[in-house]
Amino acid sequence: MPEGDAAGVRAPEAAPVVEIWTDGACKGNPGIGGWGALLRSGEYTKELYGGEKITTNNRMELTAVVEALRALKGPSDVTLHVDSQYVMNGMKSWVAGWKRNGWQTAAKKPVKNVDLWQALDAEVARHEVHWVWVKGHAGDPGNERADALANQGVDSVR
Repeated sequence: MPEGDAAGVRAPEAAPVVEIWTDGACKGNPGIGGWGALLRSGEYTKELYGGEKITTNNRMELTAVVEALRALKGPSDVTLHVDSQYVMNGMKSWVAGWKRNGWQTAAKKPVKNVDLWQALDAEVARHEVHWVWVKGHAGDPGNERADALANQGVDSVR
């Protein structure tokens, strides 16, 4: 029997590799909003979108990422492309401190959109996530499609 191989025990399968682009949109801030996400894994592509009648752009940016990660059936190796500095900074710089401070900012104020930050934190914990910031409206095909889906989300609740 090969070393490290026990009878009847299978080696864990590698996590699926998924690329995701997300975007949020808001017509007025607050106002009518939408979110969109493009997911790709190999030849498989999935598009998601939704909207809310009264929301903010930041909520839609966060919702797009949460819903995209929720759509994954199991733990995955995710490259997540976002054009939101708010989402990127929140996950890479701020969330650890917020959690330590009981979801309060350094100024001891409640974190805005805490429901979505907590949901995002829980979703990220299920996956290996690599964050990539992309400039919005700069020609990145995945970002452009996510933007179109976010606007479709706006239209869906008009």
